[in-house]
Amino acid sequence: MAGLNTVVIGGGTGFIGSALGLLLIKNGYKVLNVSRMPGASNIVWDELLRSGLPKSTVAVVNLAGQNILDPKRRWTPGFKQNVWNSRVNTTSSLAKSIVANEEKPKVFITISGVGIYPPSSSAEYTEESPVEPFDFLSELAVAWEKAAKLPSTSGVRQVTVRSGVVLGRNGGMIQQLFLPFFFGLGGPIASGNQFLPWIYIDDMARLIHFAIENEKVCGVLNGVAPQIITNREFSSAFGKAMWRPSILPVPKFALDIAFGEERAKVMTDGQKVVPKRVLEYGFKYDYPDINSACVKCARLFNDFGLE
Repeated sequence: MAGLNTVVIGGGTGFIGSALGLLLIKNGYKVLNVSRMPGASNIVWDELLRSGLPKSTVAVVNLAGQNILDPKRRWTPGFKQNVWNSRVNTTSSLAKSIVANEEKPKVFITISGVGIYPPSSSAEYTEESPVEPFDFLSELAVAWEKAAKLPSTSGVRQVTVRSGVVLGRNGGMIQQLFLPFFFGLGGPIASGNQFLPWIYIDDMARLIHFAIENEKVCGVLNGVAPQIITNREFSSAFGKAMWRPSILPVPKFALDIAFGEERAKVMTDGQKVVPKRVLEYGFKYDYPDINSACVKCARLFNDFGLE
């Protein structure tokens, strides 16, 4: 039990942050969200930089970031800058707060993405795979992870979770796909043969909680489920869970037009990502297979709290 120890979460009111916050509270932690909006359990970014971390802080987690696939936003230079700043600058702000704080937290956990690995139909990526930027999203991921680096003298344990697509009824990809699938209009994206690294929202929250509490956990973790699937296999599983057909493909050119080719790659390309170190640390998934995850995602009504 964590007593009144505080976990500071950047982006704590978002999709992943909300699930993590509830899980931490259930396990005895006090949660302070760093947000753009003030609130009872929130602190705004400027105030954090002025006043620093609460003395009871045991962990800092950054999950902040503008939704890259926001269908209401065009892929303009201005929006790309917002995407960059919302990840890199917030991570840098939290890192600076940790360095400036006299009483250091035990662990600093940040999230980035599996887009750091090049799309491939054959390569298999573990946490040990070398990474080099090759496009905007991989450059973003590299800069994102670099912004989190603390001086070796800080004494703070660091964990980077490279997240796959996070599945859950209350947000992310499922929120955008639910209605098309509900009306029988769902199907694979582009060829459907591209890999889809994924993780269910509960397991993502539990993995971060696991990293907070286990002092041996450090370095990069691939935040994906152990089951490797293609986009076509996901579409089939989600359609089956909703008792709907999933045969209408979404052509690549339509996504390129709607989102811009550079951004559409998130959906049309994929990587085979393996959570090697996650499994070696002994983390147990509650939803290791796509069928069990899709059943949870197929509920008609949203709920509150953990999925």
